[in-house]
Amino acid sequence: MDILAIGGILLVLMMLLLTGGVWIAMTLAICGWVGQAFFTTTQPGKNLFSSFWESNASWELAALPLFIWMGEILFRSKLSEEMFEGLAPWLNRIPGRLMHTTILGCGIFGSVSGSSAATCATISKVALPELMRRGYDEKIALGSLATAGTLGILIPPSITMVVYAVAADASIIRIFLAGFLPGFLLMGLFSGYIVWWALRHPEKTPPPDAPMSFMAKIRASGNLIPCGALIVFIVWVLIAGYATATECAAYGVVGSLALAAWSRSLTWATFWEGLMGTTRTSCMIMFILAGASFLTKTMAFTGIPRELAEWVDSMHLSPYALIAVLTVVYLILGTALDGISMIVLTSAVVLPMIQKAGFDLIWFGIFIVLLVEIAEVTPPVGFNLFVLQNMTGKDSNTIARAAIPFFVCLVVCIVLITMFPSIVTSVPDAVMGVSR
Repeated sequence: MDILAIGGILLVLMMLLLTGGVWIAMTLAICGWVGQAFFTTTQPGKNLFSSFWESNASWELAALPLFIWMGEILFRSKLSEEMFEGLAPWLNRIPGRLMHTTILGCGIFGSVSGSSAATCATISKVALPELMRRGYDEKIALGSLATAGTLGILIPPSITMVVYAVAADASIIRIFLAGFLPGFLLMGLFSGYIVWWALRHPEKTPPPDAPMSFMAKIRASGNLIPCGALIVFIVWVLIAGYATATECAAYGVVGSLALAAWSRSLTWATFWEGLMGTTRTSCMIMFILAGASFLTKTMAFTGIPRELAEWVDSMHLSPYALIAVLTVVYLILGTALDGISMIVLTSAVVLPMIQKAGFDLIWFGIFIVLLVEIAEVTPPVGFNLFVLQNMTGKDSNTIARAAIPFFVCLVVCIVLITMFPSIVTSVPDAVMGVSR
């Protein structure tokens, strides 16, 4: 059977199972099993067990439940509420006001976690209940959290960037440096849309708080000190090289527990509730990761990603036409694969094409990371959609529709870095020189 026909069958099966209410992780695993059992000669049972083990037996993944636990502690104590009270006076005159905290929070936390799922889960746990309590629009909150959570893989350090650097034999430091300006640009685009939306729909934003003097704002900002100090400490030990991302996550848990105890909001009840909430969320994410890993093996065995890449190569396109077609191909792959798998399964064919077309490999690394970000919010296998679905009870398609305007911001960012490559290359060139 034609490889693309196999891909179509698996995609239809996935949609049927998801719309039928089958668990997300089970849907991914079933599609992987069907693909291997009927369209390959490999043993699906053996690959199923190895995929589940390999996807979760990871030192880097240990940071995920720790960061989620940190978010649970902040959420269940007074710290998250105090953080919003400290930010409110400064954002009072900006259209959208506290809605911008989702973007700021994801950008700051993304620089620590290096994971899209951890960023989305942690900031959602802290920000979403507080925004709903204050009367902000739920649709915009969900859409901004789903997409801004992807900043975890664009703002360094990033696991996805490391995987790409290894696959492309490129400098990890250079690609880390290249992610800063596009990350800030994307945060600006997200916040810009929130401003535009708030100006068009003033009735959907809570009324502003009473005006405050500058000194009153300074005093209110004292509420930011506990959470701010914790975040600064985590970022500092990571950048200074004193700790890995996983160790930083452990510091974050200890620090949040200490702050909660200091604020007298830590009780055995909140401690136990936070621990159980972390267990449920972490198990959900890891189960989905395992199912996605098994489906990824199926894609590798069937050869679908490589077939698509070779088809693009056979078209002999001009450089920018090549970029346009690759964008479409990666968006298609993003409906069934996680970002790291997209890079690993296509790099052997795509990277020589990119070099031949004259594109900088560092630039292409950021380009592909942005496409991976889009994949994180693209149904049916948009990982951030799954995270928010399980945290809020909202259907993933509802969250995907809420994310559409922010999805457009991601596309605009891709267009801008394609038109102005210096957005990506200027920082690594300035810091490390232009020599490769």
